[in-house]
Amino acid sequence: MVLSKTASESDVSIHSTFASRYVRNSLPRFEMPENSIPKEAAYQIINDELMLDGNPRLNLASFVTTWMEPECDKLMMESINKNYVDMDEYPVTTELQNRCVNMIARLFNAPLGDGEAAVGVGTVGSSEAIMLAGLAFKRQWQNKRKAQGLPYDKPNIVTGANVQVCWEKFARYFEVELKEVKLSEGYYVMDPEKAVEMVDENTICVAAILGSTLTGEFEDVKLLNDLLVEKNKQTGWDTPIHVDAASGGFIAPFLYPELEWDFRLPLVKSINVSGHKYGLVYAGIGWVVWRTKSDLPDELIFHINYLGADQPTFTLNFSKGSSQVIAQYYQLIRLGFEGYRNVMDNCRENMMVLREGLEKMGRFNIVSKENGVPLVAFSLKDNSRHSEFEVAETLRRFGWIVPAYTMPADAEHITVLRVVIREDFSRTLAERLVADFGKVLHELDTLPARVHAKMANGKVNDVKKTEKETTREVTAYWKKFVETKKTNKNKIC
Repeated sequence: MVLSKTASESDVSIHSTFASRYVRNSLPRFEMPENSIPKEAAYQIINDELMLDGNPRLNLASFVTTWMEPECDKLMMESINKNYVDMDEYPVTTELQNRCVNMIARLFNAPLGDGEAAVGVGTVGSSEAIMLAGLAFKRQWQNKRKAQGLPYDKPNIVTGANVQVCWEKFARYFEVELKEVKLSEGYYVMDPEKAVEMVDENTICVAAILGSTLTGEFEDVKLLNDLLVEKNKQTGWDTPIHVDAASGGFIAPFLYPELEWDFRLPLVKSINVSGHKYGLVYAGIGWVVWRTKSDLPDELIFHINYLGADQPTFTLNFSKGSSQVIAQYYQLIRLGFEGYRNVMDNCRENMMVLREGLEKMGRFNIVSKENGVPLVAFSLKDNSRHSEFEVAETLRRFGWIVPAYTMPADAEHITVLRVVIREDFSRTLAERLVADFGKVLHELDTLPARVHAKMANGKVNDVKKTEKETTREVTAYWKKFVETKKTNKNKIC
């Protein structure tokens, strides 16, 4: 969520002319109105405002699913009033969640015997899943240190600087030092060798990313595992691995079945995946599964009985909707292995259409790899006149939402645009997007270099800057420009 903001004094009411057949009075924007209004008016007022949101299908910034079949939509609406936590009252929903956990654990090659139940839980998303996995690692490490009579007050976790912000949240919320492997130009994922070098006796785990948010690239979990096995032998430690497969967990098993990244590797103790990304379910649903029961400390599991029966629970929140769990089960049985593979193959093919179209324009450097999450990350070959931020801003006029952002340390001077290819992004849309990029670049080419004109305005010293210094100044200017526009929208949640 974002922190709420209030508007100016002149913008304290909502006026809805179209709803005036039901209500004539304006509504207070930040206070509950004194009187009720007709349901038709309430619907129309809200619907009118929501029209100004972006089109989810054209939101190419998001990995989150924006389309499902009508039959699944119907199932979700029919179960929208079920509280998932009421396991005794809704035993079938609980059973469906358990089936999903077992299907996903076996998809990730968990070492389960015949009839053996997998260990895992459904979450609101991968952020909660990562918090739970991190807590399990922290408690395991603390218990072992206590048993050995060693200090247990300075845990750390090793990741790449490309991790999603939820890892920073985990570290800050649960008082774990985050040790990040810095990136470098041309290498935008965690270097396994550098990561293992940073591991010490206080490291609770190394987190590898299967599908970097920045470029979609899969980190080399196999190499990380092998290097860490050797270090554990030399030191006597047993530092484990967690795989953040939020984006890639529902891709790798279908497109790259021979790739070893999951429980086939002995040090991988837990994996999270986002059902609402390439699991093909609306937000928000995530999953976390553990290798074995012993990898989840018993003291983290709570037992309650006031809802009618003993219920074990290991979540950060309590109440949660059942719809997404049911939708995940629908997708797993509806599509099966064949269906998921077809969807992922199609996403990859459409990604290649977009990638090749952009390459043919000759104006972009492609930063992302062909293998990994189906997305295209790219930067301008020449941004001396117009930056990637300006391209993204101009593209919004065509309805497309394409993010521009800078890389983390130590590659902050690199700015990229990124297009995520989801199931509902067709070849036709890919071709249209390439054409619209061409229109945007043509339009920008005919305009003066407004950025440099504004930056140079009022400056006395005309000192020639290096290309890298110029790029950084342009990037900083447009970051400030975009943030200013975001602030002025006064979004509320």
